[in-house]
Amino acid sequence: MIHIFLRNMKKRHSLKKTIMKELKNKNILVIGGAGSIGYAFVKQILEYPVKSVRVLDINEYSLFRLNRSIEDSRLRLLLGSILDKERLEMATNNTDIILQFAAIKNIEISEFNPIETIDTNINGTVNLIKTIMKGKKGKMVNISTDKAADSTTLYGTTKLLGERLTTWAGMHNLPSKFASIRLGNIMETKGNVFEVWNDEMKNEKPLSITDSNMKRYFFHIDEAVSFILECIPLVNRGEVFVPKMKSYKISDLAKKISNKHKIIGLRPGEKMEEILMTKEEIGRSQEKEKMWIIHSRKKDLEK
Repeated sequence: MIHIFLRNMKKRHSLKKTIMKELKNKNILVIGGAGSIGYAFVKQILEYPVKSVRVLDINEYSLFRLNRSIEDSRLRLLLGSILDKERLEMATNNTDIILQFAAIKNIEISEFNPIETIDTNINGTVNLIKTIMKGKKGKMVNISTDKAADSTTLYGTTKLLGERLTTWAGMHNLPSKFASIRLGNIMETKGNVFEVWNDEMKNEKPLSITDSNMKRYFFHIDEAVSFILECIPLVNRGEVFVPKMKSYKISDLAKKISNKHKIIGLRPGEKMEEILMTKEEIGRSQEKEKMWIIHSRKKDLEK
């Protein structure tokens, strides 16, 4: 047991050292960085010896809250949209690593607002890639979702296209490097099922469950941030990094909060169970201890 503990400690120290080297004196841009995951990421990355962290977000109040909660002279708050090409040009100037969190992600809202969803999730990614292509060097990390695998919703489809665009850029736009990270549901994010359940509990209502047999992959927000940091040094040619997450039955999670439930049925396009990778993607993926790396081409597996 002692040998295992020491080996794990050595691995963690080596990983920390690799991330430290990757981030030292770097200018970081976090698009959508005032949201739940973006905020946690910004807070964590400022613990490293980065030169600066710019946060571009369309939500003025969220930027205000971020500024109030983090006191660090390296933090830069930029109000603007990923759809504003000129603002994006200014925000990306002299950056080394760019992380793209911005997205319209609520399934119901995205289905009823398809043009706005496509604009943000697809055209916004196109704007960013084009901006980087204008002679800039560095890395871009596109934050995606497991809903992109065999997608059945508009949200999942737009995120799949975002992955495809990022992979294409990674294969053709040297010396810049691109990759995507495909996360599952984050337990602590705003607007998720746990927030809904908390509101229902406060109002003494039964918890809403789409289907008693529905399953979803979940990550804690600190796990998601740590995984993103671990992936940054690995970004190269359009890879998709998929963490090994645990799948939970939604009804089992609800039972830990309350025994009173109501079945509301699946929303349009929702699946009973998400998958992390399609069969085709498995065929060009590489398994690691904590993740799978989906390569853009099968021959990259040999490297």
